[in-house]
Amino acid sequence: MQMKLIKHLPVYALALIYLVFGSNYFFHFISMPPMAGNAGSFVGVLFSTNFLLVVKLLEIAFAVLMLVPQTRALGLVLIAPITINILLFELLIANQPGLAVLMVILNGLGILQHKDQYIGMLKVRMALANHS
Repeated sequence: MQMKLIKHLPVYALALIYLVFGSNYFFHFISMPPMAGNAGSFVGVLFSTNFLLVVKLLEIAFAVLMLVPQTRALGLVLIAPITINILLFELLIANQPGLAVLMVILNGLGILQHKDQYIGMLKVRMALANHS
């Protein structure tokens, strides 16, 4: 039992990060400092268009999928583009790499742990490409 918990620790940590920060959007239990410059402008547009609302709902939903063993692999794949976008925001817009570096590592480790579940998708795609 303990080994199983340790094995899935990267996924649990990633899910916790997304649950906490996704929920914070709605409940404001962690104060976030205002952003300046390009980062502030970018986040301002995300807020004013409700784009961030949708992203936060997806983060919470995908985090829940990661916590359920039967849907963990699906949750990891669905959250990956959001993780990459957070990293790109930190690197290219905010110019401050931070938590996203860890999130990419955790997401990658989780995907590697479940690679056997993705092989079937890749085989189907390769088979379809060979028939064309």
